[in-house]
Amino acid sequence: MRKNYQNQEIDTSQPAVPEQVSVALGELAGEMREGLLALAVGTGLQVMAAIMEADVTAACGPKGRHDPQRTATRHGHGAGSVTLGGRRVPVQRPRIRAVDGSGELPVPAYELFSDAEILGRMALERMLAGISTRRYPIALEPVGQRSETAATATSRSAVSRRFVAQTETALEQLLAADLSGLDLVAFMVDGVHFAEHTCVVALGIAIDGTKHPLSLVEGSTENATLVTELIVGLRERGLDVTKPVLAVLDGSKALRRAVLDVFDRPVIGRCQLHKICGGDEPVGLAFQWLITSARGGTPRRWSDVVAIQHSEDVRASVGLEEVAQAMVASRPTSCGARTAMRRCSLPDPRSSEPS
Repeated sequence: MRKNYQNQEIDTSQPAVPEQVSVALGELAGEMREGLLALAVGTGLQVMAAIMEADVTAACGPKGRHDPQRTATRHGHGAGSVTLGGRRVPVQRPRIRAVDGSGELPVPAYELFSDAEILGRMALERMLAGISTRRYPIALEPVGQRSETAATATSRSAVSRRFVAQTETALEQLLAADLSGLDLVAFMVDGVHFAEHTCVVALGIAIDGTKHPLSLVEGSTENATLVTELIVGLRERGLDVTKPVLAVLDGSKALRRAVLDVFDRPVIGRCQLHKICGGDEPVGLAFQWLITSARGGTPRRWSDVVAIQHSEDVRASVGLEEVAQAMVASRPTSCGARTAMRRCSLPDPRSSEPS
């Protein structure tokens, strides 16, 4: 005959936090010698163990005392691990089973501390900061020699797997984000090449200058169909395409066609840097950009380039042939570079014969 108390369900959603916890300082002598952080980690592991035992007591009742209202029974301890400072540290976890024989029940505190999501976030943060998978363990905070020796999940393969999983999650969130709350004044779209792959990236700029990555899609080329599908996807996610917006493009007819097809009132603007690199501006202005770079750094504003266009001392200090060679080395296939090569009788790198 099934008893009534066996029909009661245990709440395993929140850990039972005890009001007071006793810490065995005698077991922390080694951590004390390693510094305050190691001592705090050792103390935290003892507190975590106390919280897990409080969860067991809440489900099973006080140990050694019969409780007819209990919904679970103690089932000893087992090997487990928790997340600590970007690594996994082994611990002994308590186990409980339902009194009706349905199986093992989770311990809320252990489920909370063993969550591995933070490992993925830390791997992503450190990879984006320029730390390689080989040096990942060195970049972690010191948590005491005992914990570091027993730690796992810091190998190159483990970190790489977490990084890939976290970037996939971040990309899914980016491609599914609601755009109805954005009020954009500028819209930029361009193709970015990675080895043999081309990714079309869309970026929005708000009135305060904040940049909002909107979407990206991979394709073989920067064609109108691909870009149109990308912008239509932004509209379906809530982006307002009825307001006037400055669309900054690189001069591609495919990008222009896609923007005009989807946006109601776009104002098409040409990226000035693409003009220089592509040679659509007067060659002399592109020369001045390279001259300025050679004499102290790339100009940060378009007005800086225009301001030096008539600077005779700069023109005289750098010869035309030197600038032409710099353009050929920088971007040999651009129109500006080809014009410079013709003026200076330099060989075209795409041809075996001099141009």
